[in-house]
Amino acid sequence: MEIFFQLETYVALFTLTIIEIILGIDNIIFISIVTNKVKREERQKARVIGLLLALVLRIIMLFGLTWFIGLTKPIFFNFSIKDLILLIGGGFLIIKSALEISHKINVNFDEKLTSNKAISFKSVIWQIVAVDFVFSVDSILTAIGLTDVLLLMVIAVVASILFMIFYSSKISDIIDRYPSLEILALSFLILIGFTLILEAAHYEVPKGFIYFALFFTLGVELLNIKFRRVSLKRIKIKK
Repeated sequence: MEIFFQLETYVALFTLTIIEIILGIDNIIFISIVTNKVKREERQKARVIGLLLALVLRIIMLFGLTWFIGLTKPIFFNFSIKDLILLIGGGFLIIKSALEISHKINVNFDEKLTSNKAISFKSVIWQIVAVDFVFSVDSILTAIGLTDVLLLMVIAVVASILFMIFYSSKISDIIDRYPSLEILALSFLILIGFTLILEAAHYEVPKGFIYFALFFTLGVELLNIKFRRVSLKRIKIKK
């Protein structure tokens, strides 16, 4: 327990927690969108259950470090189990997001309501767990690379999941209020899906470029929302 009396320990913990939260941004966006498919009164419950199950999964993965590190060892044609997980996860994100965009473009409001009621609560939870497993591959490997203290890894992962539980509801409400932001978020998930596939093929895409693109387009869309709001006020005043 001597490590908890060293400044380096808290610096490592803070750094690891921030990185875990940043790597969880993609996850928060997906969770915010997918939980909007269930009834409003069940959305927070779906987020909490799904993320708590994901937390258990991540902790199990941390305690199975030897097994997890083995996922990065090539099994055939220089491809590892980690690469296959990223490939399947990236494909899932692209297909899921593309279908959601198509659905929102091609159905009317009444059909959308009917469609939302048909979504299974359990299906949403397992989608959260499955996607979190894909995103946690990079997260766990990052944790292993920053520190060899298992307790610090567990604390950082718990902190990042609690952050997701708290902020996913707020992001979900914003996306529900502004449909154009949902299209933007889904497009971003398609981009993330492609980067996962490229990573599986051993082509590294700097995460900084991805997040810069996200925040830049988000800023432009927020300006558009403000512009539309001001325009509506002007029209009402003229009337």
